[in-house]
Amino acid sequence: MLKISNVTRRFGAKTAVDRVNLDFAAGQMIGIIGRSGAGKSTLLRMINRLTDPTEGRIVFSGVEVSSLKGRALRDWQRDCAMIFQQFNLVPRLDVVTNVMLGRLNQRGTLTTMLNLFPREDILRSIEILERLGIAEHGPKRAEALSGGQQQRVGIARALMQDPRIILADEPIASLDPMNAQVVMDTLRRIHDEDGRLVICNLHTLDTARRYCDRIVGMRAGQIVFDGKAEELTTAVARDIYGADADFSEEATSTSIETLSRPRPAATAQPVLA
Repeated sequence: MLKISNVTRRFGAKTAVDRVNLDFAAGQMIGIIGRSGAGKSTLLRMINRLTDPTEGRIVFSGVEVSSLKGRALRDWQRDCAMIFQQFNLVPRLDVVTNVMLGRLNQRGTLTTMLNLFPREDILRSIEILERLGIAEHGPKRAEALSGGQQQRVGIARALMQDPRIILADEPIASLDPMNAQVVMDTLRRIHDEDGRLVICNLHTLDTARRYCDRIVGMRAGQIVFDGKAEELTTAVARDIYGADADFSEEATSTSIETLSRPRPAATAQPVLA
């Protein structure tokens, strides 16, 4: 479905992503883990084409997306939705309008600026907000919401694009533990119910183990692990994060306990943050 071949990205003399090769099939939830600066965000931005590869190819369903331009590139960015760490909402706009901005690629800029959205877009945005449990916040300005609620608005905006792939770049890095769980429960439920390919950049091992079917570990721009959650042992984690990383017996047992918890049911509704 999505094939990344020898992809490299350099920023001057610095190599952020170094000859990465990955294949992602439909219907997976992928966690990409590693230290800050490992190249995780750069990799996701290249998949979405917010950043262009220096070398290599990215192919989706037989189409080389790494070479797309113009309308074809905009169509790809519609099919490959991005969720950001800092939400990227328009603070002074209401929640419903922020969600409808997910249709910006399909609507004219003037239409959007004048807030002339068709009725079907309005109804669709409300339907998505209801699905995510935040429909009552629709008339509020985005800046009035908590961080967890704003991130769910960001997820709703991504769903408004009706994408085939959802990329989440550190979606819970700025959230407290309760809101982080709500957001990850939401992403997992979308994956389970819709069968969409979801790729998340994550910092914590516990989160990756609990929510993801497959985990990719990056270090210094390279892939150093690619396997199932249960294969992510303490020794592997040290290889990803460095030999000086602290993985005590207590921390390891906590990770195993977290891994043993059942994943959120596909029908569970997220609680309000």
